[in-house]
Amino acid sequence: MTKTKIKWLKEPRKHDYPAAESYLSLILEPQAAKTVAEQLKSAEMTEFAAKDIFRASGVSLLGVSNSHVEKDRTRIIRDEELSPLLLFRDASRHMLIIADGYHRLCAVYTFDENARIPCKIA
Repeated sequence: MTKTKIKWLKEPRKHDYPAAESYLSLILEPQAAKTVAEQLKSAEMTEFAAKDIFRASGVSLLGVSNSHVEKDRTRIIRDEELSPLLLFRDASRHMLIIADGYHRLCAVYTFDENARIPCKIA
């Protein structure tokens, strides 16, 4: 069985940061969410295995019937580049928050749970 090659942009797209801030403002105070989004902009790129991101975040895997996951799966099949994930280590809750990229992570996981996912983490 041949593994699907997943292509990634070198940096997250500019619109990913406001999206991350918007999501984070649901679980953090607005100013804290803004601060984390700014920290993500200057964070270095790193990478983690898809399965490890899932384990650390505690989120459920969305199925391919989810329209956003299906769009990202189609991008992978078309050999298009995906935007890296934006992650936040919530020390007060001792967990990882996927600030932006949840659907991309789910799409990648359907192809390869061991795939290395580029991301920024604050």
